[in-house]
Amino acid sequence: MKLSSYLLIFITLWGSTACSRLNPANSYIKPYRIDVRQGNWVTQEMVSQLKPGQTREQVKFVLGSPLMADMFHADRWDYIYRLQPGRGEAEQRRITVFFQDDKLVRVGGNVIADDGKKTPPKETHQIIDIPASAKTN
Repeated sequence: MKLSSYLLIFITLWGSTACSRLNPANSYIKPYRIDVRQGNWVTQEMVSQLKPGQTREQVKFVLGSPLMADMFHADRWDYIYRLQPGRGEAEQRRITVFFQDDKLVRVGGNVIADDGKKTPPKETHQIIDIPASAKTN
């Protein structure tokens, strides 16, 4: 092989290692990642407007259309919001609204109504009791 062939191979190998992960410049240059938002954005101010006895239309006016309205749980609406920032941890919020006779009876989830205190809400998880089905003979 000629010297020019060796030189070409050397330049090719040197150039390919410059683009590898071992290059310290890659630790400073990172691709841009977008924030991904999904679901219903529900704030504490919106939740504080909810009152027991409101109709479904009033709740929909305050919170918007629910992300999930399950036909098997017609008296329950779920509002779920997830934010996955380009860098960092994902944030997820969940609000569950319960109705009885088309009137609001309770609200659960990890966004609570503002009680005047400036402490952030604690991450809560709600356990929903499912009544035992009636025995059929």
